[in-house]
Amino acid sequence: MKNPADEIVQIVDRDNLITGECPRSVMRMQMLIHRACFVLVFNGRNELFVQKRTMTKDLYPGHWDIAAGGVVLAGESYETSAERELLEELGVTGVSLEFRFDSYYEDPENRVWGRIFTCTHDGPFHLQAEEIDFGRFMTVSEVLDVSTREPFTPDGIAILKKIQRHI
Repeated sequence: MKNPADEIVQIVDRDNLITGECPRSVMRMQMLIHRACFVLVFNGRNELFVQKRTMTKDLYPGHWDIAAGGVVLAGESYETSAERELLEELGVTGVSLEFRFDSYYEDPENRVWGRIFTCTHDGPFHLQAEEIDFGRFMTVSEVLDVSTREPFTPDGIAILKKIQRHI
């Protein structure tokens, strides 16, 4: 497997306009604004598939995550990135992605423009061992409740609160 730190990622400004590209390791070290896709996977009962991130992740290791997804590579569209990440992380192909919105998020570790998608899939999933320890379906209310006691990716929780208003 290719080292994620060596991936060349798309760099953007606060207006989400492309300004360049660089290795992921440089983007993290310099806190550059980048693009990422977030795909929230719901089942037929409107439960959300959440994943426990591995401790080797470069951002928010060991946290629960509400979305499949990741950084947009240089020259890649949000949509292509979303399809690639769904396949890599969950083994899912051939689903219809519904665009929800674009959202900027910033905290002391992360500055990102995310494009948020949703899709429906009941599983089974083939989890990428390098990135996901395990996962399960939960209601949105359960996710928000558990997030008060266990670590979740903060960008994911911000997105989920926006999505919740429209479910």
